[in-house]
This record gives sequence, structure tokens and C-alpha cells, in this order.
Amino acid sequence: MEKITIQNLEFGKYHGLGNDYIIINNLKYGILDDKKSDLAKILCKPHFSIGADGVLFVCRSKITEVRMRMFNPDGTESEMCGNGIRCFAKYLYENGIYKKDEIEIETLKGILIAKLTLLNDKVKTVTINMGTPILDCESIPVELEDPVNQCVNESIVAFDKIFNFTAVSMGNPHAIIFTKEIINDDDLNKYGAAIESNKLFPKKTNVEFVKVLSKNEASLRVFERGVGVTNSCGTGTCAAVVAGTIIGLFNEKTPVTVHNDGGDLIITYKGESVFMEGPAVKVFDGVIDAIEF
Repeated sequence: MEKITIQNLEFGKYHGLGNDYIIINNLKYGILDDKKSDLAKILCKPHFSIGADGVLFVCRSKITEVRMRMFNPDGTESEMCGNGIRCFAKYLYENGIYKKDEIEIETLKGILIAKLTLLNDKVKTVTINMGTPILDCESIPVELEDPVNQCVNESIVAFDKIFNFTAVSMGNPHAIIFTKEIINDDDLNKYGAAIESNKLFPKKTNVEFVKVLSKNEASLRVFERGVGVTNSCGTGTCAAVVAGTIIGLFNEKTPVTVHNDGGDLIITYKGESVFMEGPAVKVFDGVIDAIEF
């Protein structure tokens, strides 16, 4: 495939609870779809480039105001990203692309609504209506030997351990595992990687290990599909509260504060929709003199 070169490529670097993203205004650059993956693999590489958990592209939408495309460091495209969409909304507002405190954003999951909390014309927090969780195994997808409608407390073997997981999709698949103790780094890497690529998950899966602290509080650690261990996961945190509510660990319609490694998210599951509230932080703006990909 023929390579292209872009001169003076402007970007923003943002993070949501330590989950960091490069944001590019593709309304300006018009980078073709078949090149976005290659660019993401270059830009996300730590030490040799900017380094990030993903690249978000601001794109035109045929059905609403704007479209978000998100690519992982390995070049795969994610259906949705909870921490990323908050950063995306902040970028849109503070760069004057959409100067509104409520923005409709098209994703591969569908249209999501971002409500911005402003202070001195800066975005402090963003609340996203994440829509309806997907609980049907086939749609997530999960392929069990004995098919069931919902994957609740199903068993999975990873090396020397058997875990019980509940599968939820928030536009991207998650395997939620409730534990008595907070998982350590070594085990998160070991078991997270094994479960992510297990044959039960034909499109792989994000893996969240969750310790419930009370009916309205929990701690979560995540092994993110296509990325590895990250500081937080917005969609995973939503999926964890949905899974916990189904099992009876949380109360429906009651906000749950979930402690990620990078900070806290407040999730409210109202039966039909999941609402996620959390911060978005601008790290810096930058310009790449020239890049070939």
C-alpha cells in the first residue's frame, strides 16, 4: 500500500483517569479510513513516538453532529471507549468545533449524548448516556458450549484458576470477574491476557477484576483488549456496575462510585440506560513536523 506524508500534523493529548489518548481533528486532515490504523500504531508507540492508549479521530457524521473513531495501539478499531469519549467531548468544546454543553456523538455503538459541566468556559467533567447494555451472549459475543441467553456467573479456566465471569457489552465486550481481594499487577497481566484471548470470546474481550466494597462502592482493575493493563476503563466500569446489579451486589438506579487505578467514576444504571460521570484532562497540544505512514 502506498505511503502518505502529512506535514505539520496537529494533535491534542488528553487523559481520562490516566487512560490517555491522542486526538486528531480529521475534519481538517481527511486521513482515509484505511490509513487510520497505521497512523495509530505509529503514534501510540511509547518511547519512539507520542505514546498513548489509543487515537481518537474527529470525523464527519451523516446522522448527527460528529463521529468518533477510536483505534488501539495494535491498530484495531474499538467500538466505543468511555474514558475516550469524555476526552473527545472536551476536545470538541475547547477547540471550538462544537461550542455546546450537550453534544451528540456518533460511535460504532450508536449515538451517545455528552453533557458537559463547565467552569470558566473549560470542561471539568462529562456525563455520558452510555445507552443500553448488551446482555445477550450471541451479541456480545460469547460462545459457550451450552448456549444461554445471558452469561451470568459462567466459569472460565485460566492457567491454574477457575473464575466466574459475567459478560456485558457496552458497545465493546467485557468479562466482569468479582473477587474478594484487589488483584495484583502480576496476576492482572497473567490472567487478564489469558482470558482476553480465550476461545469463548471470538472477538476477544476486555477483562475487569472487581472488588465490591459496599452497595454503592467498588474497586476495579482492567486488562484492556488490544492494549493490556490500563489505569482505567470507562466502558468496563459501566459493565461492572451492570453485572453487579444483575447479580445483586449493587442497587439499580443508585449511583456507584468505582475506584479505578487512575481515579473514580460515578456510574448509575437505570435499567435501560447507563450513565457515566467523570473528568477529562487536557495534557498538551503538539505538532508533528512530518510523518509518513
